[in-house]
Amino acid sequence: MGAIQSEAPCMRLFREPLFHFFLLGLAIFGWYAWINPTEPSAGDAGTIVLDTSDAERLAAQFRATWQRPPTEAELAGLLQALVREEVLVREARSLGLDRGDGVVRNRLAQKMEFLTSSVASAMQPEDEVLRKHLERYPERFTAPGRLALEQVYLGEAPGPGNMSTALGALRDGADPAEIGMRSLLPATVPLSPAPAVEAIFGGGFAEALDAQPQGEWSGPIGSAYGAHLVRVTNRTAPLLPPFDEIRDRVLLDWRREMTEELARSRYEALVAQYEVILPDLSELPDGTVR
Repeated sequence: MGAIQSEAPCMRLFREPLFHFFLLGLAIFGWYAWINPTEPSAGDAGTIVLDTSDAERLAAQFRATWQRPPTEAELAGLLQALVREEVLVREARSLGLDRGDGVVRNRLAQKMEFLTSSVASAMQPEDEVLRKHLERYPERFTAPGRLALEQVYLGEAPGPGNMSTALGALRDGADPAEIGMRSLLPATVPLSPAPAVEAIFGGGFAEALDAQPQGEWSGPIGSAYGAHLVRVTNRTAPLLPPFDEIRDRVLLDWRREMTEELARSRYEALVAQYEVILPDLSELPDGTVR
C-alpha cells in the first residue's frame, strides 16, 4: 500500500497541464533555436563562418517554401544573402543602431511571447480539464437573454399627459402604428439578444426592459433617442449551452488563459535572474507626471 501511495503524486504530476507546458516549452524553444540561430559562427570579430548546418537549414527552408530542393546555384545565392545580412547586422550593431530602437525591441519581445503562446496552442487537454474550466467560468460562455418587443416612439421629451393618453389607448387595443411619432427605429424587434436590442436603441434601453412585464404595454422607457412605450412580446432567460456544443470555445478560452499563466510564470522566472533598479519617481522634475 505504501508503494502505491508514493506513486500517486508522480502520476498526478504527469497529468498536470503545466507539466505538459514545461515539456512542450523546452521542445519549442529548442526547435526555435535550431531554425533561428542567433548568427553565423565567427572565429573572431572579422570572420564570418557558414558551415554545413547553415547550408542544410537554408535548404530545408527553401524546400518547405517551394516543395523541392534548391539547385546548387540557388543554395549558393541563399548563402551569399545570409552573408550580406550578417555583414549589415554586425555593422549596424557596431554603430549602435540596435540600441534604443523600439521596433527592434518590440520584435524581439514578440518572438519571446510567440514561443509562449505556441506552447498553449499545442496543448490538447482532456475533456475533464475543459469541463472544470467551464464550471469555473460559466459566465464566459452563457448566451445572453433574448427579447422580442413592440415599441411606440413618443419623441425626445413628450409631456406627461401625452404619455398617459398614449399608454391608455394602447392598453385599450389601439393600433400602435397610429400612436406616437414616426421614426427610423423599428416598430417591432424579433427575438434578439439583449446586447443587440441595446445596440439599436442605446441609453440603457434593454436593461430597463428587464423590469417590465411581458405581454402588456408599459413605459415610458428611455433610450438614446427619447421616450418609448414598449410591449415585451417574448423573453428568454440567459442560457449556458451544453459542453459538447461549446467545446471549441472552451478550448480556445482555456488556451488563452494558459498562455497568460505560462507567460506570467515564464516572465517571473526570467526577471528573477536580474537585479532591477528603477528610478525614484519623487526625484523627477515638477510636471513630469501628474
